[in-house]
Amino acid sequence: IGVQHDPNPYLNLLAIDGTMVVVGVSKTLDLSTFGLIGRRRRVVGSPIGGIAETQECLDFCARHGIACKSEVIQPEPEAIEAAYDRMSASDVKYRFVINMGQASAQE
Repeated sequence: IGVQHDPNPYLNLLAIDGTMVVVGVSKTLDLSTFGLIGRRRRVVGSPIGGIAETQECLDFCARHGIACKSEVIQPEPEAIEAAYDRMSASDVKYRFVINMGQASAQE
């Protein structure tokens, strides 16, 4: 999660010898040391995830019915500009997906 948040409730979900992987950047991460040492937990981090990690995350989401909220937009300059303007105005709470399959069909 690339925003400031409290990771301690999630730390408590880890099993003994569990690992929390922090992907992305936030200003600080305030962790309870008791939450780490009491059950031999680890916290590791990376500015980005690799292909294998991304696939593992997608597989996990598929198994558990987790999906992101998105709005599909057409690959037209006007639609992309409108999406960018809405995003800049904080008018959206999900992600935009450009339907590039539609772009191939238009060519």
